[in-house]
Amino acid sequence: MQCLMADGALITLDSDDILVAEHTLAVGREFPDVETCRRTLKDLAIALHFDLRIVKSDRSRFIAKCSKEGCPWRIHAAKCPGVSTFSVRTLNGEHTCEGVRDLHHQQASVGWVARSVEARIRDNPQYKPKEILQDIRDEHGVAVSYMQAWRGKERSMAALHGTYEEGYRFLPLYCEQVKLVNPGSFASVSVSGPENCFQRLFIAYRACISGFFSARRPLLELDRAHLKGKYLGAILCAAAVDADEGLFPLAIAVVDNESDENWSWFLSELRKLLGMNTEILPRLTILSERQSGVVEAVETHFPNAFHGFCLRYVSDNFRDTFKNTKLVNIFWNAVYALTAAEFEAKINEMAEISQDVLQWFELFPPHLWAVAYFQGVRYGHFGLGITEVLYNWALECHELPIIQMMEHIRLQISSWFDARRDMSMRWNSILVPSAERRITEAVSDARCYQVLRANEVEFEIVSTERTNIVDIRTRVCSCRRWQIYGLPCAHAAAALISCGQNVHMFAEACFTVVSYQQTYSQMIGEVPDRSLWKEEGEEVVGGGGSLRIRPPKTRRPPGRPKKKVVRVENLKRPKRIVQCGRCHLLGHSQKKCTQPI
Repeated sequence: MQCLMADGALITLDSDDILVAEHTLAVGREFPDVETCRRTLKDLAIALHFDLRIVKSDRSRFIAKCSKEGCPWRIHAAKCPGVSTFSVRTLNGEHTCEGVRDLHHQQASVGWVARSVEARIRDNPQYKPKEILQDIRDEHGVAVSYMQAWRGKERSMAALHGTYEEGYRFLPLYCEQVKLVNPGSFASVSVSGPENCFQRLFIAYRACISGFFSARRPLLELDRAHLKGKYLGAILCAAAVDADEGLFPLAIAVVDNESDENWSWFLSELRKLLGMNTEILPRLTILSERQSGVVEAVETHFPNAFHGFCLRYVSDNFRDTFKNTKLVNIFWNAVYALTAAEFEAKINEMAEISQDVLQWFELFPPHLWAVAYFQGVRYGHFGLGITEVLYNWALECHELPIIQMMEHIRLQISSWFDARRDMSMRWNSILVPSAERRITEAVSDARCYQVLRANEVEFEIVSTERTNIVDIRTRVCSCRRWQIYGLPCAHAAAALISCGQNVHMFAEACFTVVSYQQTYSQMIGEVPDRSLWKEEGEEVVGGGGSLRIRPPKTRRPPGRPKKKVVRVENLKRPKRIVQCGRCHLLGHSQKKCTQPI
């Protein structure tokens, strides 16, 4: 059987296509209602490339014919008595016209586009309108406009996930469901103004709270990402770091905008969350970009915490300020210097190249980021690993309503917990793999040291470079690496091996596999489908009555939003630039120097 395509090409339908077409329409064929009948005929008209004209469509009958004059194709369906079902009464299925000759089709409406792409959007919310119109043209031979594709996607997203406005309206009940399936969790929403516009959402799962304290690592990252959805806003996050450098959010907030007030509120909620465990929580170390609002909030709610700079932020500022590769390399050497003397030596080396470095250090005091001066315990964790996670969430969820966005985040956190729990059950070592590798390196380096025992706990470690003092009782080495990283350094390993001790047993408790397994021991409960929630979805818990939450007043401006993704690679130390020892030029070594002597 031959059929005319939308671009004018004549193609032959195979037997499967014919069977599908014949099975779709036949006298006696029944449809659940008139709307299903109408949609089926529209789909058939598009598939066989003819134009459909509806003659009559009401509660009791549906009549349609081919729009081309003289073509006998016609169908009549009527309502069955006592039920909503429609059945085909008469059908003339023969076409004598040449069909639709161009790519545009009257039946390819926004509703049809929405139905066509619904399955793909369910699997991929990032399905773009450009991809939609191209796929529809390839699969159906029909051209739709960009606006049709965009509106079709919007309609399909609303059918799958609900509207943005419904998301805000059901937030109070969503918080109740989170607390119901995850007892001990924190979940609250607040509004602002007489119109009850959304202002803040705070969620902290019990599994994450328990994991933070089980990890025995009082280290938090603070960061945010701006949302690009219909109503904008921002995600604020406090993330914990496990012993194997894995991240998980301790608390997440969605706010109408990033402001000093919202940061202060977020830190106050975080303080309430941690307040019940102050007796077992040592002094906290917090890393951030130290924006003015964050600094003030930390000083107010965590006055005893050590608040340090994210090293990526500091290094990027230094690099952009001086634009000198040699200076940047010396700067990184200064960052990782373990003692004040080593650090000052690097500062003097930089000052010889540029005196402006000294003024820059006044803006970024070393005690807020340098290893030699920072008093908090970072365990070698200097950057904000949560940054890329937040930006990815903002990118992946910017077209989802707020509840679906939080569900996407919850599912990802839950998958992290499940994967890390399963992985840790297969470990047979005392320490986590990353700590095991460092201990192995320390033991290997310890072989070249001479050990002199001063007394039962103190040792003198002699090398060709210097002599270091190790106290295995207080777990202190004069090189400071043991205290800073929480793992025995090579000097400590030499001392411990000399007196028959197991080096692994002198690592901080947070690095043990047992502690890691406890971190991810709890599971995050799954929130049931919204159809199973109570009907009182508009009641704000603790709000003193029924209250309808409306979206925030901020709206996304017209135009394509800018995308900014921070990569993990940006957090790493830049490649070292080689300097020739003979001509002192950069980019080659002395062995490869071609300059004349």
